[in-house]
Amino acid sequence: MTTVHLFAGQGSQRLGMGRELLAAYPNLVRQADSALGYSIAGLCLDGPAERLADTRYTQCAVYVVDALAYVDAVRTTGVIPDVVAGHSLGEYAALFAAGAYDFRTGLEIVAERAALMAQAGPGAMAAVIGADEDTVRSVIEADGGEVDIANLNAPDQIVVSGRPEDVRRASRALAVHATTVVPLKVSGAFHSRHMRPVAERFAAFLDRYVFGRLRIPVIANTTARPYGDAGVADVLRRQLTEPVRWSETVEYVLDLPDPRLREIGPGNVLTGLTRRVQESRGRSAVAT
Repeated sequence: MTTVHLFAGQGSQRLGMGRELLAAYPNLVRQADSALGYSIAGLCLDGPAERLADTRYTQCAVYVVDALAYVDAVRTTGVIPDVVAGHSLGEYAALFAAGAYDFRTGLEIVAERAALMAQAGPGAMAAVIGADEDTVRSVIEADGGEVDIANLNAPDQIVVSGRPEDVRRASRALAVHATTVVPLKVSGAFHSRHMRPVAERFAAFLDRYVFGRLRIPVIANTTARPYGDAGVADVLRRQLTEPVRWSETVEYVLDLPDPRLREIGPGNVLTGLTRRVQESRGRSAVAT
């Protein structure tokens, strides 16, 4: 049996998330408050919703709830996962679980990432439902704008990213081939070429840190394979400009011996995506 923990990313946040966890781990909550300069419990439980939806705060809140959920899962079950992965932001909680850094250090890094991404300038993203990767790629290439595939969430759920006017034009072209195209409530062109200046500044920030040896294999978003010889900092820098290969990540863990998948963090977005990947393969894994 292979126990796999999958950590939720941005988009899973909701008011009231982590209520019991925040109460159960006051020492870690105090660390978070000290690092951030505001109450993380107040943000998660009271919002307001507009603030929780602001990427500068969303990323910190989701990281904290993910990390506390992991600590709680290990404490209550006694089971340490054999493999971990996280969706975009969730990869930071996966790295915490694997021992790359302690809780507070991970939060400091996430806070800087969030601040830099919020400063990235105008951008847009749209979810394309009901079209495969080849179709989406051919349409955006033919369209001629600077639009990239940002998330490969499931075989039939792909997110594109770019400048607002380019994404709007590409969305009209994609709508002909897809079931639906849904604009996402974001202010930046995340996981695209437009994040290169942010990635450079983030890389300089990460140079301040020494990362620990990973004690658990972490599946990287950029490759859908375990972290290899490349350093943690380099992989995290690349994650800002390259697509999140989530569908391939799920494929990889489903091929492990007797996989038992568990979503860690708020919501069940990843459970739904996993189900779509499983259905496309005609097989299943046990969810715990």
